[in-house]
Amino acid sequence: MEEYFGNELVKKFEEMMENNDEFYFDTEELEDIIVYYLELGDFNYADKAVSYGLKLHPNSLDIKIKKLEILLEWEEYNTAKELINELKGSSMENTDFMVCYAKYYSNLGNPRKSIEICKKALTLEEEENFLHNFIADEYVNLGDPFNALKHYRKALKEDPADEYALENCMVCFSDLNKSEEAIAFLNEYLDEFAYSETAWFEYGQFYFNRKNYDEAIRGYDYLLAINSNSVGVYANKAACYEALGQYQKAIETYEEMLELEYTKAFTFYKIGLCNKALKQPIVALNAFQKSLREDPQFYLAMMEQSYLYEEMGGMTEALHFAKEATQLNENNLDYQKRLAFLFIDSGKFEESLACLKKLVDAEPSRFYNWYAYSEVLMLVGEYEEAVTILNRAMKKHHRAELYYQLSNCFYNLKDQDKGMESLQKALDLDPSLAKDMQKKYPFIKDEVKKVKASRVKKKN
Repeated sequence: MEEYFGNELVKKFEEMMENNDEFYFDTEELEDIIVYYLELGDFNYADKAVSYGLKLHPNSLDIKIKKLEILLEWEEYNTAKELINELKGSSMENTDFMVCYAKYYSNLGNPRKSIEICKKALTLEEEENFLHNFIADEYVNLGDPFNALKHYRKALKEDPADEYALENCMVCFSDLNKSEEAIAFLNEYLDEFAYSETAWFEYGQFYFNRKNYDEAIRGYDYLLAINSNSVGVYANKAACYEALGQYQKAIETYEEMLELEYTKAFTFYKIGLCNKALKQPIVALNAFQKSLREDPQFYLAMMEQSYLYEEMGGMTEALHFAKEATQLNENNLDYQKRLAFLFIDSGKFEESLACLKKLVDAEPSRFYNWYAYSEVLMLVGEYEEAVTILNRAMKKHHRAELYYQLSNCFYNLKDQDKGMESLQKALDLDPSLAKDMQKKYPFIKDEVKKVKASRVKKKN
C-alpha cells in the first residue's frame, strides 16, 4: 500500500488540481500517475490526468492509449472506435494498444475478433501470460473449453505462480470430463511446485467433488502445513469429516478454525449440527446459542434450536425460535410450513393462517397447501372465506377432498342445496374417502347416507 500513500507524483498532481496550478510532467511521469488511478479504479481522476497529459503532450501515443482504456471502462464505444481508428496506423506493435483493441471487440460480444487480435499481439513477445489468459477467457465465452485449456496452460507456463490460470485449467478439465488428465496435470504441477497453496486446494477440491474424502483431507492437510491460517480450508476439511460421519473430528477441526475467525456464528452453528448428529442435544443447543450470541439475527441457528426443543418436548420454545427465524427469512417456504405446523400443533389456528396464505400464493401447484389452508379456515369458523379459497383451489386441483371440504362449508352455512351438490361431486370423484371424511366432518354424515340412498332409489 506504500505506493498509494507515498506517491509523490500523485501528490504533486492532486495539489496542482486543487490549486488550479499548472506544473510540467513528462510523459513517463504522467503515465505513472494515470496507471496509479487506473489500478485504484478511480477513472474520473485517471481521465483528468489523461486530459492534462494530452494538453502537455498532444501527440503522445501512450497517453492516448490510456484514454482508450478509460473509454472502454466507461463503455463509450463510439468514441473508443474513433480513437482506435486514429491509433491503428501507428500502434499495431504496441501491446497496450493491442490489448485495448481486443478488449473493444470482447466487450461488444465478438470473441473471435478479440482472439485474432490477441494472437497478433503475442508476436510482440510481451505480456504473454496476460494475453494467453485473455485468449482462454474468450474461448470460454465461445463455449470452447478445449482451446481455453490450451491457452490457460500456456499462461501457466509463462508464469507458474499464476493462480488464475491454474484454477481455470481445472475448470476446463472438469468441463471436458477429463478427470484422469486433470489429476495427472495437478500431480505434475505439484511435483514441481510442492508449496503451491492453490494447487493443494484444487487437489482437495478435486477429490472432495468425487467423494474421496480421505484423499481430499490429505490435500487440505498439505495446504494447512504450508499456511495454517487458511480459514476456509478448515471448513472444507471439516466438511469431509462430516461426509465420512466422523463428527467428533469435524468438531475438532471447526474448533481449530474458531481460533482464526473474526465472525464465528456459522462455525458455532456447524459445531451444533455435528453435536446434533452425535445425539447430544444439550451440547448442540449450547453451540447454537453461542452462534446467536455472535450474530443475534442468524436464523439458521434459531431454526435448529426450534427443531431441538421440539425433539425434547419444549413446544413453547420450539414455536418461539421458529417465529424468530421465519421473521428474519420470510421467503423461506420450508420455514413458513414449519411455523404453520407449530401454530396448529399449539392450537393457535388464527396465527397459522398468515403462513398458509403465503404457501398457497407461492406454491399454488401444491395440493396440500390449499387443503391445509381451507381446513384451518373451517376450524376457526371462517366458512365463507374457506369457500373462496376452495373455489380457487379447484381451478388448480380437481380433487375429491376439496369437494368434501366444500360440502362441509355449505352445510355449516345452511346452504343445503350447494352442500348436497358438492358432496355428490366428491362421491363421484372418490367414494372411498367418504368414511374418513364423515369422521372429520360430522355434518355430512347423514348427508352421505341420503346421497347413497338417493342413488340406490334411482337405480331401482
